[in-house]
Amino acid sequence: MNLQDADANDAGFGARIKSALLWRSGSQIVSQMISWVVTLVVIRLLDPADYGLFAMTQVILNFATFLNGYGLVSALVQSDTLDSHRLRQAFGMMLLLNGGLAVAQLLIAPVAADYYDQPLVADLLRVQALLYLTTPFISIPEALMGRALDFRRPAVVNLIAAAASAAVALTGALLGWGVWTLVFAPMAGFWVKAVGYVLATGFRPIPSFDFRGTGAMVTYGASLLGGQLFWIVQSQADIFIGGRMLDPHELGLYAEALFLTQIFVSKFIPPLNDVAFPAYARMQKDPGRIAWSFCKAVRLLLLISCPVYLGMAVTAVPLVETLFGEKWLPMAPFVAILALAMPFMTLQVMFAPVSNALGRPGLTARIAAVGAVLMPAAFLIGIQFGAIGLAWAWLCSFPLLTAVTAKLAGGPMGLRLSDLVRAAAPGLGCSILMAGAVMAVDSMLPPLPSIARLGLLVPTGAVAFLAALTLCARGTLMELVALVIRRTPPATAAA
Repeated sequence: MNLQDADANDAGFGARIKSALLWRSGSQIVSQMISWVVTLVVIRLLDPADYGLFAMTQVILNFATFLNGYGLVSALVQSDTLDSHRLRQAFGMMLLLNGGLAVAQLLIAPVAADYYDQPLVADLLRVQALLYLTTPFISIPEALMGRALDFRRPAVVNLIAAAASAAVALTGALLGWGVWTLVFAPMAGFWVKAVGYVLATGFRPIPSFDFRGTGAMVTYGASLLGGQLFWIVQSQADIFIGGRMLDPHELGLYAEALFLTQIFVSKFIPPLNDVAFPAYARMQKDPGRIAWSFCKAVRLLLLISCPVYLGMAVTAVPLVETLFGEKWLPMAPFVAILALAMPFMTLQVMFAPVSNALGRPGLTARIAAVGAVLMPAAFLIGIQFGAIGLAWAWLCSFPLLTAVTAKLAGGPMGLRLSDLVRAAAPGLGCSILMAGAVMAVDSMLPPLPSIARLGLLVPTGAVAFLAALTLCARGTLMELVALVIRRTPPATAAA
């Protein structure tokens, strides 16, 4: 292959990555807009205690989910070749694993209810066991489309699933289902997605239980389990610890503050990582290229996420009252603290697809093991000060965890700490200046309704952030503009 052909292939691959990002992230944004319109209605109708009970069940679901076989799916994406027999084998494994998880959850439901001293938790968990049965029908088609960098078809299915989930949530809240609204709405979305993915890909759900020759796939999937288990311990320890010591109302306030502040990192980063994993896998023989691409991704993502998070921190009171209503105002202090920790979390979770694509899932497990020790220890200390102590545990611990992650995961791709700091500086530095300007304006405003106050502070923050970028990071601003406004390259003259 000559140089011109290589350049053409790189250009074609780059175009596919941009198209994948557009469909994956674009559909995620639209589906989240649908979800949030309904969520704002639902959260005003339900009580914080409903969200506290629901959070207790999520600890069990998330802890069991690490065994649902998604590591096998990652092996399918990462492998060089894929045939129908391997797909049937993977599907058979997924059926056995997730059927077993459903049965296990039925058995553990009363134990969990006793631990939290909330009898309703057992009934919620029994119904939620049906969620596991959707996983095989979602994961295998997802692997097929991920390998092809085809995110158009799943984007359409995801939008339909989001609409179905939103419809059930709105119906349940209006009819007074209470906490059951939070159970049935996501269940509807998962089942619609499962059916839609199978139809969209033409995947024939015929399993094979002859697992001969699957050693490499199982080994790769198993190597990811350690990291996933540690991640579950890290991410669920706060609710597990707080659920036993706090009442459902107070736990609900904390859990919803965490949900609100994690929207960007939990809803928009995973779609980007879905695209990043196969993209990094294609570049695994050129670590220098991966490091350059990673720094560019960090620079652009923090340019978007940092102003959102710091803006959320300094406008927590009017933001919470405007979005959720007066009864949720006690949630504002949690939002203000947790939002400051989220830029570090955004950066930290971006390292996983790089390590996995380089064939180093053990490195991801090591990082997760650090978090599985550091975060629970911080939560055990923080809970001594009540729910607000859990929020402070996030802010005190996550910067340290991010630094450890950068040190461990940056080495294999040749990433220097100085490069990472330079990539993060424009977004974080300009956001700090923006937050200072918003706080100054807020202190000078007379008493106003929350919606009016927020309506003044948000434009103030936007103007301040753009001004800071123009003065301090003009090159980064131009890079962002070039990404958003795609220009057609000039035609080259004929040789």
